[in-house]
Amino acid sequence: MRQRIAVIGAGPAGLTFARVLHRHDHPVTVLERDPAPDARPPGGTLDLHEKLGQLALDKAGLLAEFQALSRPEGQAMRILDPDGTVLRDWRPRPDDRANPEIDRGQLRDLLLGPLDVQWGRSVTEVVPGTRDGVLVRFADGRQETFDLVVGADGAWSRVRPAVSSATPHYTGVTVVETSLDDVDTRHPDLARLIGDGSVAVHGVNRALVAQRNSGGHVKVYAQFRAPLDWHTNLDRHLGLNGRAGLDATLDAGRSPGLDWADVEAVRSSLLALFDGWAAPVLDLLRRGTAFVHRPLYVLPAPHTWTHVPEVTLLGDAAHLMPPLGVGANLAMLEGAELAESVAAAPGPGDLDEAVRAFEEQMWARAGKWAEFTMAGLERLVSADPTEALALFDEVQSS
Repeated sequence: MRQRIAVIGAGPAGLTFARVLHRHDHPVTVLERDPAPDARPPGGTLDLHEKLGQLALDKAGLLAEFQALSRPEGQAMRILDPDGTVLRDWRPRPDDRANPEIDRGQLRDLLLGPLDVQWGRSVTEVVPGTRDGVLVRFADGRQETFDLVVGADGAWSRVRPAVSSATPHYTGVTVVETSLDDVDTRHPDLARLIGDGSVAVHGVNRALVAQRNSGGHVKVYAQFRAPLDWHTNLDRHLGLNGRAGLDATLDAGRSPGLDWADVEAVRSSLLALFDGWAAPVLDLLRRGTAFVHRPLYVLPAPHTWTHVPEVTLLGDAAHLMPPLGVGANLAMLEGAELAESVAAAPGPGDLDEAVRAFEEQMWARAGKWAEFTMAGLERLVSADPTEALALFDEVQSS
């Protein structure tokens, strides 16, 4: 009899796992807390690496469809000084398929395909080792049991406590995200600044990054080092970095603590933080729409645990790391590899051994990438901006 398998989370990791199992004609239950696929914005673009995310899609039989959707030109990268001087302007060859970009929403739809996802199923607890298998409790009071539960439910995983007591910790770097729509028509000057892919500007302990998505949509990320509570006392945390925007906020009678729904207050505070940067660079913030606060958290590196039968983790639930283009790639490859191992396991005892072997392989690989991305974050948002340029040169030459 086939094992009862559930994956918690319909992100890249969970959907890749389910899609590869589906390709092997193995049933799987996909449980997702969002009420529908479009319940919230899917996020920005992803570059899928040839030997990671693209390999996972190949295992799912989706590589050709991905290649038709992806944007190889999105690999282009420009680096500027805060004064607007172009330091690097790297463009891929026409046949370069090493890391083409794809919107997260497009990738989600590609992976969903024929999968039957149970939307609106919010998990509150996972209890392994019961008489009937792994017990999954839901927010609506229902519960179900499975022979294997795979936690692919992200940074604040509800499955992780079943195998590990580790919790994410703040890196000291925070990100504020905004976006531009129809950039080529509405903001042609910024379209030229960004180019076909991304533009990054690095200063002392801060950076601005703008990245093209499809359809003329651009995501802009203001990155900087600050205490986790920086937004609760702007006078203390932003005052030393630039007074103009902060004074404008205070003169307007606004509280020195940010209300994220107050777009103009957030914009003024960010402009104060990046005071003195070139006007075309600051226009990335001036013309942004809503702003979203995203402090960067990570799990300990490496993150391992004593194997617990019937439960395992994938992606951010297993090894949350800085968003330097690796996390989703690893998550997808892990999902594909675990699915292949599960599909090849003939019986319950073999299933547990397959999961144990998978975890050992995942820990070794993810631990190296977690250390690499944490070191990369230290250099990209650094007191010495030349470190970011040096890292770019090292990655491009490798």
